[in-house]
Amino acid sequence: MAIDIKVPTVGESISEVTLLKWVKNTGEYVERDEVIAELESEKATFEVNAEKAGVLTTNAAEGDTLNIGDTIASIDDTAPKPEAAPGAEETPADKVPEEAKKPAPDPEKEKPAVVSGNGSAGAAAIKATPVASAIIADKGVNPKDVTPSGYSGKIVKEDVLAALASPGRKAFAGGELYSRNERAQKMTSLRKTISRRLVEAKNTTAMLTTFNEVNMKPIMDIRAKYKDKFKEAHGVGLGFMSFFAKACAIALAEWPSVNAYIDGDQILFHDYADISIAVSTPRGLTVPVIRNVESLSMAGVEKAVLDVAKKARDSKLTAEDLTGGTFTITNGGVFGSLISTPIINLPQSAILGMHNIVERPIAENGQVVIRPMMYIALSYDHRIVDGRESVSFLVRVKELLENPTLLLIQQDPIKTLLEL
Repeated sequence: MAIDIKVPTVGESISEVTLLKWVKNTGEYVERDEVIAELESEKATFEVNAEKAGVLTTNAAEGDTLNIGDTIASIDDTAPKPEAAPGAEETPADKVPEEAKKPAPDPEKEKPAVVSGNGSAGAAAIKATPVASAIIADKGVNPKDVTPSGYSGKIVKEDVLAALASPGRKAFAGGELYSRNERAQKMTSLRKTISRRLVEAKNTTAMLTTFNEVNMKPIMDIRAKYKDKFKEAHGVGLGFMSFFAKACAIALAEWPSVNAYIDGDQILFHDYADISIAVSTPRGLTVPVIRNVESLSMAGVEKAVLDVAKKARDSKLTAEDLTGGTFTITNGGVFGSLISTPIINLPQSAILGMHNIVERPIAENGQVVIRPMMYIALSYDHRIVDGRESVSFLVRVKELLENPTLLLIQQDPIKTLLEL
């Protein structure tokens, strides 16, 4: 008897999904609850499991758009499980063949030569033949500037000679010089959703952006002093995101309209900070939510950030992970962005943009000094957030970051002592 495997319901508003890939193929025997496919909705990626053990027959191709309830595969649970291949059982020691008693070949001698870009150990390893490796080393060629044509992406002698013959010119991956080729690729459900929501945010909000800059030296000094002890105590690294998330949570409590959004003809305020963290993945930008940041410790925030980032990279985020945020933080600085105007993540009313840390000369106590500075940007919906509130929010975030002790008590210790 064949058991139909259908696209499951993944959310009230989701009517179709995209088949990302088959983990198991037609004709393979699958065990019950074994993952057989990965699907992508407009919000998240999820897995499909086998409901019974049996032989799989697929009914859709990778990249197909499917409706909820469509049959994507069937499993014949009456098919016998294939027997283990002969010799799969453990062989007694006294029956080991003579060939198996011979010393194993040295894998280091048999694997292809590996060279690193610019000769640095940190560069990505690139496979090359011994002759190609020798030419690369002798001529000081950057392997990343060489287009491989050998088996399994291996660089061969002709590839290096071609790169030397045309310095400063490099074909696109898999192409050739002076190529005029074009490629069409179907948009995924996630990319379509990102496109629709960005256009919707631009067209339906009165979006403005205000800027400021932060002296990151106090935070960098704290990280340098305590990062090893912090990781030893909590099992997670001390990054910048926990400082920014905690600073935003405090500022959101003081300026509640930045933490609110419009719901019909009402303004919905939140007495908590569920902060969405923008995470870049190969399939697009996702914004998983960290719940109740105001109630988390620094280690709690770091662990939550690490967890959602890992789930995003592994395509394990659920619809629940991506819904319900009240404010968003995005960090373009990790890619080198100096300054930008981030787009609001609907239905929220504001988003904070972090940027690259650059050493710049600033005036400090009448002296010109070099400090690690970061531009920060707050894009906000002017329908609900006024200029005074947006600027004051950003100034408060700056104050908290430049005086990290304020993250603990939210007030200047001296002013608290003097009851000012």
